[in-house]
Amino acid sequence: MADQEQRGAKRFDLRLPFELLRSGNMALNHRTETRDLSSNGVKFSSEAQLPIGDAIEYLITLPGSNRDGNNVRLRCLGTVVRMEPNQRRNAKDRPFDIAATLERYEFLRTE
Repeated sequence: MADQEQRGAKRFDLRLPFELLRSGNMALNHRTETRDLSSNGVKFSSEAQLPIGDAIEYLITLPGSNRDGNNVRLRCLGTVVRMEPNQRRNAKDRPFDIAATLERYEFLRTE
């Protein structure tokens, strides 16, 4: 219960396309999906083992509106705050669950 109180923002169980671009100074290109999302952070499963405290850069793709159909991407900067073993049965390809902050972001429109 104390863990939820520390989060400070409501988390939403959303599965959105997620791309991990960078961890620290290391360029990455890991694609997965979000597990949950809040205004303060994100949780995702990954094959990458990321050190707690590492700065990361990631993209989250939001579905476009019915009017134009174009997706919107959020380019985010944050910090890894938690990494734990992925306990789900189909976790072979993504053995780690990672929680990261969402400290800065910008919207990128895709065509």
